[in-house]
Amino acid sequence: MVDTNAVLLGQTIAYTFYVIAILLVMAWFGYQITKKGKGNFVKPVYFYSFVSFLVVLGVSLHFVTHATIPWKPIDLNRDKITPDKVFEINIKDHQFILPEKEMAINKEEMVLFKVTSEDLTYGFGLFRPDNSMIFQMQVVPGHTNDILWKFANPGTFTIRSTEYSGWKGYNMIVKDAVVVK
Repeated sequence: MVDTNAVLLGQTIAYTFYVIAILLVMAWFGYQITKKGKGNFVKPVYFYSFVSFLVVLGVSLHFVTHATIPWKPIDLNRDKITPDKVFEINIKDHQFILPEKEMAINKEEMVLFKVTSEDLTYGFGLFRPDNSMIFQMQVVPGHTNDILWKFANPGTFTIRSTEYSGWKGYNMIVKDAVVVK
């Protein structure tokens, strides 16, 4: 699976160019309708050509980038995937109750995190050492809360609650909880 940082970088570059194109069209349009002289207007053919170009570019950008989302194939084929490991995690009283102190995973293993809450709505997020997030999900009591993930790179990761669960929730962090070798 492609690392989410690579996906984010690629999409940031693509969408930055798209926004720059939109801003240039807006600047051109603003200049055309405010410049001195008779008949300060933009010819409809130019305006609608640029708008059509931006629509085609935007839709094309979405079609191209949707294939780069690394978890999409996993979600679409989830019923056919058997995880290599399953970790059942419970949350109660603002504490993560882990099955092991250090959940060891081999690179490229498919892992299912099944997370249950006994009292409140919490978040379950996995974070890199630089505090960037790999994934997260909301954990709602009385519901199935699970996420299937394949780790592309080795590393040591921290679990954090990503959902506000009251003033005690600020400290819901388990450092070095997941180790991928």
